[in-house]
Amino acid sequence: MNKRFLVILVSLVSLASLGKTQTDSLGTIVDEVIWVVGDEAILKSDVEAMRIQAQQEGLRFNGNPDCSIPEQIAVQKLYVNQAIIDSVEVTESEITQGVEQYIENMVNMVGSREKLEEYYKKSMSQIRADLRDSYRERQMVQGMQQKLVKDIKVSPAEVRRFFKDMPQDSLPFVPTVVEVQILTQKPRIEQEEINRVKEELREFTDRINKGTSTFQTLARLYSEDPGTARRGGELDYTARSMLDPAFANVAFSLTDPKKVSKIVESEFGFHIIQLIDKRGEKIKVRHILRKPVISDDAITKSLERLDSIRQDIVKGKFTFEMGASIISDDKDTRNNNGLMFNVTQEGQRTSRFKLADLPSEVARVVDTLQVGGISAPFQMIDDRGKTVCAIVKLKGRTEGHKATITEDFQVMKNVVMTKRRQQILHDWLVKRIKSTYVRIKDEYRDCDFEYEGWVR
Repeated sequence: MNKRFLVILVSLVSLASLGKTQTDSLGTIVDEVIWVVGDEAILKSDVEAMRIQAQQEGLRFNGNPDCSIPEQIAVQKLYVNQAIIDSVEVTESEITQGVEQYIENMVNMVGSREKLEEYYKKSMSQIRADLRDSYRERQMVQGMQQKLVKDIKVSPAEVRRFFKDMPQDSLPFVPTVVEVQILTQKPRIEQEEINRVKEELREFTDRINKGTSTFQTLARLYSEDPGTARRGGELDYTARSMLDPAFANVAFSLTDPKKVSKIVESEFGFHIIQLIDKRGEKIKVRHILRKPVISDDAITKSLERLDSIRQDIVKGKFTFEMGASIISDDKDTRNNNGLMFNVTQEGQRTSRFKLADLPSEVARVVDTLQVGGISAPFQMIDDRGKTVCAIVKLKGRTEGHKATITEDFQVMKNVVMTKRRQQILHDWLVKRIKSTYVRIKDEYRDCDFEYEGWVR
């Protein structure tokens, strides 16, 4: 069938459905088509679903939700349709990780998986299935938006001109930012505890080899990797460069899906691994992670050692910078004299942190320090989920203030870039709306929409 004829046919079917309702056995209206955008129909149930999701996530809509929600759905459909045309891809691995992270956050909020099922009035499998579709669409929208604005550049002259023309009361407020140096010590794990964990993994391997348990079942019950445990330990197709080197070396050496790897130690703990499939330069495996428990005595000894190091720094025996470069266990900051780095939403690497962007344990300590001050030792969880002990030095602090072109050029540049991106996306949508078949029910025709062109 001719593709153009098919699109016209689908549009005519959607048009014929506009305003048509679905009823239950008692004749009560349960759903109806309220908008048609291109060859896509927007149902009243779609609007209600987005309203509920917004309430769950604490989001608010501009203006009347009865108008702004269907418009937002229509906008999303325009982006998704263009993303399909332009082959903007979202991998199954990205979707799985995103959905699991969302579920994990929701479970932490409500208290348990059972409460989450009760909250949604669905089983976990149903929740996951629903979330996968919405997450895929959301990622496709973001991918399309990024593609539309990826080549935008702003010159220093444009930033200065924008700043000069901006009223003083409209200048952005720059929150307090700090620069922090850190020196860490990892508490020593007793050999007896390491032996205990390895023995557990050997027992798991034995049960799998004897057929008394499956790898997936043991992973769900015992793996301490929350991102993969509920999927039976499954880690989707991943490149070697994205894995811990020790883990990758063992995983990529596997050839028999029926066999279990030797025990491998990574930055995260101890693993056993089972091959599922190899595809080019990527591998799909399942694993079980077990983490040795650090004793209170080991933590106390690390804190005491750090207190001794702090006293030596205060007495001038050596500087914090020297200690961070030589003594610290933190490999990410050791080569920078302990200076912590932050990656902003714009992808820029900077040593300047808002307090909210620091690890919570570090932020609480830094908030009590004067510039140049060194904290008492404290315990924290690092970005690999491990317990470490640390001392920090407040290298610099810039108090919150109205932006100035001399002190906050990058902030002002980001403001200009954001406005430019918003304008380009707005113009693209208006143009797209004008070239797309749109039909909406009469009750929505008086809405005050964000984008012009819906009503014709």
